[in-house]
Amino acid sequence: MECFKRSFPKTRLRRLRYTPWVRNLHAETVLTSKDLIWPVFIRSPQGEEAITSMPGVRRFTVEEVGKAAEEAYALGIEAMALFPYTDTSLKNPEGSEAWNPDNLICQAIQAIKNACPQMGLIADVALDPYTDHGHDGLWIEGDVDNDQTLQALAKQALILARAGIDAVAPSDMMDGRVGVLRDALDQAGFEKVIILSYAAKYASSLYGPFRDAAGSGLSLGKGTKETYQMNPANRKEAMREIALDVEEGADVIIVKPGTFYLDIIHEASNIFPLPIHAYHVSGEYSMLKAASEKGYINYERALMENLLAFKRAGASVIWTYAALDAARVLAKLN
Repeated sequence: MECFKRSFPKTRLRRLRYTPWVRNLHAETVLTSKDLIWPVFIRSPQGEEAITSMPGVRRFTVEEVGKAAEEAYALGIEAMALFPYTDTSLKNPEGSEAWNPDNLICQAIQAIKNACPQMGLIADVALDPYTDHGHDGLWIEGDVDNDQTLQALAKQALILARAGIDAVAPSDMMDGRVGVLRDALDQAGFEKVIILSYAAKYASSLYGPFRDAAGSGLSLGKGTKETYQMNPANRKEAMREIALDVEEGADVIIVKPGTFYLDIIHEASNIFPLPIHAYHVSGEYSMLKAASEKGYINYERALMENLLAFKRAGASVIWTYAALDAARVLAKLN
């Protein structure tokens, strides 16, 4: 610190902060709407539209989602992630609606591609939206059976690929699933389908609003996913998970949640030479909304600061339910 004391007053760092053009010119981290993925929930016409635990977020019907995609694309957002709100009558222990070629996600893929063919589409590969127990895989004798689940996930991925999906995102956290999906897709002629792996998905307390939105919370009840999602205490294990998924053929790595795991994003971006995505999860989004409604924070400013933190930590892309909000803010700034 002595060198800085000797350089004052010749060295004044505030000179690069006084005016907007100087601040903008020397910003070390840049966020654009093209850095954002918009997660969207799809419902049947009979399903509920509102999501009370996620203010400002709604469920779209298949008929509505094409227009929503056009709006997002006009704001500069070039990718959407699709999640179903499955009617309870369609759920069963096997989650077989996941490989119904006419399920909500397959219908939504076709609707969006017809309305906005340039939009990139991502779909999760996991069974929790479709199982009556709310778990991501096949529940057998008190736990999710890893190896039997892999075959079900491969069937789901192939249905999505045939429907026209651009990328699949296995969020189940089963061991070996990336390799099984890559083999299944390649053997069926879908070698161009991207695998975005939730390699470091933690057993977080921040998924509650998502489970409300997707309808899996009631099915899961008081159950937990701690036997397959990661322990929040672990950092080295995340690097092992990522390394294994890269070896098995993952094209992109996702860290979920984002804000509480900036250290994981940062370390992964320094170690692995492939894109690292941060997932700004439902609880993170809803906390911003709740604090804003109480008047504790300015929502737009806090949101943009939150998203910049992901980029600064090393994420190349951010999944956020606030993608449209952020894109509108960025449009105003430009």
